Amino acid sequence: MSNIVHDFTTDIPVWKPYVTPLDLAEASAEQLEALKITPSNTKVSDYVLVLAHDVETLKHRTPLFNAVMYNRDGLSRAEREIGAVGASIVNRCIYCAAVHASRYNQLTKDEDVIAAIFSDGVDAQIDPRLKAILTFAVKLSKCPPDANAADMAALVEAGLGQDEILDLILSTSLFGWANRLMHTLGEPVRD
Repeated sequence: MSNIVHDFTTDIPVWKPYVTPLDLAEASAEQLEALKITPSNTKVSDYVLVLAHDVETLKHRTPLFNAVMYNRDGLSRAEREIGAVGASIVNRCIYCAAVHASRYNQLTKDEDVIAAIFSDGVDAQIDPRLKAILTFAVKLSKCPPDANAADMAALVEAGLGQDEILDLILSTSLFGWANRLMHTLGEPVRD
């Protein structure tokens, strides 16, 4: 029996798709070709196998995802994870929030920041730079046109350079899209 997870957590649940993932043994040549560009060298996730049902989208999504996620310029990986957590909270994507929060904790060896965010959201008392990143990510994810010049000024005041701000915009937008897609294609469960 599986139980749906409703609360934000750093204990990563299992993502259970509503749609049956592609069976690799039955994949077309085009699907297999699109799957070659996934970043994992171990297992292709059920999420990607669900996306493989729409091979044309997967062929475009994965290179874009890889370029944004594995970019070496811009924000640090931990800061990018804070933006992802912000987007995941707004979109109520419990699974994504858990993945990115857990990764942040792993990268920084500090669980206090995520605990504060899960407890207090954008009102969390965290480092001003991280708070600016979180606040912007939340605002951009809720309603992109609401992120305005004052928000950009707050990011600059917090010490972000133009390359970091661009990275935050691109990664938060990608995370927000992925959250909404993943949330509608499946649910987080505990077995």
